[in-house]
Amino acid sequence: MSDQQITPLGGESFEDKRRINEHGAEYWSARDIQPLLGYDQWRRFENAVKKAQASCEQSGNDCDHHFAGAGKMVQLGSGSERKLVDYHLSRFACYLIAQNGDPRKPEIAHAQRYFAVQARRQELTDAHAADLERLELRRQAAEEFKNLSGAARRAGVSNPMFGVFHDAGYKGMYGGLGNEAIKKRKGVAPKEQLMDRMDATELAANQFRMTQTREKLARDGVGTEQRAIQAHESVGKEVRAAIQRIGGTAPEDIPPAEPIKEVEKRLKRAQPKLILDGPESQGLLGAKDPEGEPGALSTED
Repeated sequence: MSDQQITPLGGESFEDKRRINEHGAEYWSARDIQPLLGYDQWRRFENAVKKAQASCEQSGNDCDHHFAGAGKMVQLGSGSERKLVDYHLSRFACYLIAQNGDPRKPEIAHAQRYFAVQARRQELTDAHAADLERLELRRQAAEEFKNLSGAARRAGVSNPMFGVFHDAGYKGMYGGLGNEAIKKRKGVAPKEQLMDRMDATELAANQFRMTQTREKLARDGVGTEQRAIQAHESVGKEVRAAIQRIGGTAPEDIPPAEPIKEVEKRLKRAQPKLILDGPESQGLLGAKDPEGEPGALSTED
């Protein structure tokens, strides 16, 4: 399948967004491809860009050859214009962004195929992919925990009752067990964070519980501490019931996963180094070799 045939979800094409700069090199605007990669918020997408820049530097390639700061003018309702932060990205930069994007987004898989640099490179093993998924879910769960805490505060939960509020969600979802009781049942050390020992399935279920609770607090206009606590426990019970209906394992019976810090260490050790060779290394500068062919990509451990 050619690049031109690979189209992201929604019918939009990466090929349509491809541009040529003054050096004759192809590039893509970060603002243009953000929605094609499944990101609604620029803040989240820019985080993926920054991760890709770090990967570029770690791989031994010149980041300036692949990521160029730029500005994009947008029309405001008043008729005036405002300049937004943007980046001009080489094909390799786009490839790295896709590699560092949310692995659960189907758009990311499309982008990885489209922007794949023709190369001999280290393929992700199933275990490596599972590690990436779990680490990303843990990060998202931590962010959602903060968001839920903010929603609880707005709903009237006082600081001394935050532990009770969060425990209510666990008790609803884990058959009456709170945080400490769950850790004891699973054999997790008291000082460890419970979510650091959850596998991807358990993390996703808890993230769903927190998201739905936050939305319920806002939708129902909850404004008292007791109602907020009851709402959280109620949502936890609903998530538990859904798991039971589809025949899933009760969350309290899911064995503890490997500590998340060990996963982080393993991923860092396994980070492949992609070294661009020849004109491909010039990226946005658009250099060509004597035969006019793109350079190759090699891997180094």
